[in-house]
Amino acid sequence: MPGATSETVAVMLAGGRGERAKPITLESADYIRSKAVIPFLGRRLVEWVVELCKDQGIRRFYVIAQGLENRSQIKLLLGHGQRHGVEISYSRAGFDPYNVGSGSAFLHNLEQWKLTGRALVLPVDSVLDFSLEELERTHQETAATVTVATVGRTRREIAGKYGVLRTDPAGRVRGFAEKPSAQQLRTLFPGRGDEPLPTSAGMYLVDCDRLRRAARDPQLMRLAQQRLDWGGDLLPWLVEHDEPVAAHRIARLGDLGNVPDYLAALRDVLSGAYRRLNRLMGPPAAGAADCWIDETSLRTRDPVSGTTLTEKIADGRVKIGPGVHIGRHVEVGDDVSLEYADIGDGVELGEGARLSGVAVGDYSLVGPYAELSDSYIGPMAVIRSERGRPVRLESHTAIGDGVSLRPGSRLSGVSVYPRLRIPAHFHVPSGTWLTCSDDVLQWV
Repeated sequence: MPGATSETVAVMLAGGRGERAKPITLESADYIRSKAVIPFLGRRLVEWVVELCKDQGIRRFYVIAQGLENRSQIKLLLGHGQRHGVEISYSRAGFDPYNVGSGSAFLHNLEQWKLTGRALVLPVDSVLDFSLEELERTHQETAATVTVATVGRTRREIAGKYGVLRTDPAGRVRGFAEKPSAQQLRTLFPGRGDEPLPTSAGMYLVDCDRLRRAARDPQLMRLAQQRLDWGGDLLPWLVEHDEPVAAHRIARLGDLGNVPDYLAALRDVLSGAYRRLNRLMGPPAAGAADCWIDETSLRTRDPVSGTTLTEKIADGRVKIGPGVHIGRHVEVGDDVSLEYADIGDGVELGEGARLSGVAVGDYSLVGPYAELSDSYIGPMAVIRSERGRPVRLESHTAIGDGVSLRPGSRLSGVSVYPRLRIPAHFHVPSGTWLTCSDDVLQWV
């Protein structure tokens, strides 16, 4: 129950509509999938968040969900936490009209739940590798009201995309630069060379009692009624009003807010770069240190050769690795090659298929000799590839749920909305978005 506690609780922010991540966040052209329930390595993102926190001792979770999609889909998936052995509470729908920004939503619900002690505020559209114990130690040593989890990024990564924290030698935050240009970075951080600069991970450890007291300031109360985001408004206000804000660097952050970032994070996880998440994935397959293959798939026989995946791997007819995750009951044909690939449950991979840097959703069909690289394929997609007319996908192509591609299609950097039918030998310019059948017809 809410109230005084010495434990750290988790507050998960689920307020976006996933516009940048389309078509991953679409089940149909007019049905939004919450970013929190995007599939990733056999689970949904919010499930990984819960398990990563539970693994470090957190047992009470609070979800601030804005809007129908976020609230209903997360509640349907997680319930009140019974399946995960935790307790989960949800923000009241009546607060939605008053939640004008992530900071505003947090302050409203902080008071509603009457939280005291420490709260770990974190996003549901990222994968994280962090030590809660180390974060708590920094929080205590700096006597901070808020400790900001940061990740180091290069100037090239930051310019125009990420905000940067300005800190003193003691680790206290003294200011913020919101998405500075390359020239502004040179001015703000002279003589730092290629040294990574601290950027916010969107995760904060909060002293709830002190923040609730600060929130009673009339100026902050007015801001919370107008517009108050965590990074752009609340943290700068706290620093300007001498509330101690500290910075603590965590190991890694993978932002899954768009298709290129999703695929980059997937490759990093499959490379073993996320120590805690990799451990939660369970033991790798025997003889494959960086491959996770469900036993049901190892035993599945393909109807052409009648042999199991275990037999194909042993005699070299299938090449798997490095960095492969295969779900349950996956059927793999002869001469298939997989690397840095996430293969969902019930997928069928035809003979000769080549997949690299690819996510394939549950129950999708990938035809023979398909060549798929750096692409996302949604659940129940049908890739009708053939030996003489292979389908080729590359350069951050994204195929929505239930899309059907005819033989010979080649897509590079193209996004296809759910349930569209793409004709044979279909070619469109990179960067094209196919959102309806009319978009397809104009290129036929």
